[in-house]
Amino acid sequence: MKNILIHGLGQNAQSWNQISEYLNKNAITPLCPDLFSLLQNNEKDFSALYHSFCTYCLNQNEKLNLCGLSLGGVLSLEFVKQYPEKVNSLILIGTPYKIPKALFKLQGIIFHLMPKPVFYEMGCDKKSFISLVNSMGTLKIHEGLDKITCDTLVLCGIKDKGNKKGAIALNEHIKNSRLKFIEKASHEVNIENPDKLAEIILDFWKTKQ
Repeated sequence: MKNILIHGLGQNAQSWNQISEYLNKNAITPLCPDLFSLLQNNEKDFSALYHSFCTYCLNQNEKLNLCGLSLGGVLSLEFVKQYPEKVNSLILIGTPYKIPKALFKLQGIIFHLMPKPVFYEMGCDKKSFISLVNSMGTLKIHEGLDKITCDTLVLCGIKDKGNKKGAIALNEHIKNSRLKFIEKASHEVNIENPDKLAEIILDFWKTKQ
């Protein structure tokens, strides 16, 4: 079984460092792909990113335990809808049920005002980042959730006001799922409370190997 941690928008593979270290100490070695690196020279939009992500996952020669935060969760959801036979289990963290269009517009304005060096730290340039965000505006994440039958854990930071309702909705519409809120964390749970998140992931994945 392959275990994959997929970071969120505005993060990179190193955002999982503390989680990975904990899992490694407990005999689980996760893969942590850098999403923008997967794109390489392809156009920077969600369709291209999803295609690259699918290629990465399908190249793994075993079934997958996917754990995605935010954008990583959206990619994981789309993948398991299309390739249910490839996914053994699913963890969704701070993942939206529907794209919050008003929030996306506000974020777009903020991103335009941010300096370019901030984006380089994420592994991309400013134009590519904004292009990716804009391309996600029409995604229909909530469609096809009935196709998901693998064991699913829906997680959300207790302070993540923007995704609480979405987490509840995901739990209601995905079979074999359960919901847990994580204390002392808002959206970036892997950074804000990595110790607790690592324990939860380990407990879930131990039964999925």
